[in-house]
Amino acid sequence: MSPAPFLKPGECVVLFDGVCKLCNGWAKFLIRHDHAHRVRLAAVQSPEGQALLAWAGLPLDQFDTMAVIEDQRTYYRSDAFFKVMGHLPAPWPWLKVFRIVPRFVRDWAYDRIALNRYRLFGRYDACLVPTPDHLRRFLKGDVGAGLGRDAANSVSIALPPRA
Repeated sequence: MSPAPFLKPGECVVLFDGVCKLCNGWAKFLIRHDHAHRVRLAAVQSPEGQALLAWAGLPLDQFDTMAVIEDQRTYYRSDAFFKVMGHLPAPWPWLKVFRIVPRFVRDWAYDRIALNRYRLFGRYDACLVPTPDHLRRFLKGDVGAGLGRDAANSVSIALPPRA
């Protein structure tokens, strides 16, 4: 398999929906708690996110799960969540104890939230440019990724109308 585009060896990236309010909250959580900068971010709407989706064989126009790419391997749903938790400082890695729950149960619960995320948490009409401090967490050139309307010093970018 060819190397994942935009990633250096050993780098971990979280692909998230840049217009989903829940997903933006997740990205903010990672920025706030990942003091060692072990996790990078890419909105699926960005050119980098699209390239990584294509590399992983995922649809480019419909994205219903978080994906994590690390060391040429892609993790989905609850496995992606646990992979990211392992990169954060204590107490977050302790959540991996819930891997004892069978994957089909974890993923069923994950899918219920993911498939209803816009209805439950809302959706932004525009992605926002990350603050200069947050920008370094995103893959190079990923300036279309949003971090919510309340991200200070951000400039909004209009998205095409919803389908």
